[in-house]
Amino acid sequence: MKQLITIVCSLLVIFSFSSCKDDTSDITGDEAAVYQCPMKCEGDKTYEKEGSCPVCNMDILVISNQKKQISNNHEISDESIFNLTTNWNTEEGKVIQLEDLKGETLVMVMIYTTCKAACPRLVADMRNIEAQIPKANLEDLNFVLVSIDPETDTPKRLKAFAKENFMDGEQWTFLQGTVSGVREFANVLAVKYKQISPLDFSHSNIISVFNSKGELMHQQEGLGVNNKETVKTILELTN
Repeated sequence: MKQLITIVCSLLVIFSFSSCKDDTSDITGDEAAVYQCPMKCEGDKTYEKEGSCPVCNMDILVISNQKKQISNNHEISDESIFNLTTNWNTEEGKVIQLEDLKGETLVMVMIYTTCKAACPRLVADMRNIEAQIPKANLEDLNFVLVSIDPETDTPKRLKAFAKENFMDGEQWTFLQGTVSGVREFANVLAVKYKQISPLDFSHSNIISVFNSKGELMHQQEGLGVNNKETVKTILELTN
């Protein structure tokens, strides 16, 4: 009886091996082999690499091919700002959503162009950060300035402001949204602002860094503060 079982097991192994050899010939590109003990010593447990069964020491064999589960850079987590679906106008007159900025590290700040106090300092801080980033890293980096005064800061005005401040390169983006959209975005960034006159606002001074999936990675608060950690975060995300 034992001899019969041994013969049957051997035939199963040979048959499985023969079938699996045929299967592996079709493995190309994004397909990956799935391995399993021919005796199923561990039930339906499978492996991604060749090896031996830890129970019977037989070689585990390919049972099927399956698509690799490749992490999708386009997936959006619950913490991503790309979940915000408000439309925005760029300084170039294009209509976008924040999700259109995915794939790049984002350095974002909220300002308004008629500001004479804090915003010029925030703009200088943004340019100071940019100056510390190697040119190669700028290819995957986007500095985004969001207006908290959408009624005044039209795309045309934002374009002029960008040129005046030497921020009209490809790595710079200015956004005008709706009043409700700006408020929603500010709440996500924990930026507080309040209109105190027709052309003047009080507001938080925060620069935020997001990874390519729109997840907040770092914030610096204040004017003219040490930006060492901000630059470090950006370099880690763009290297």
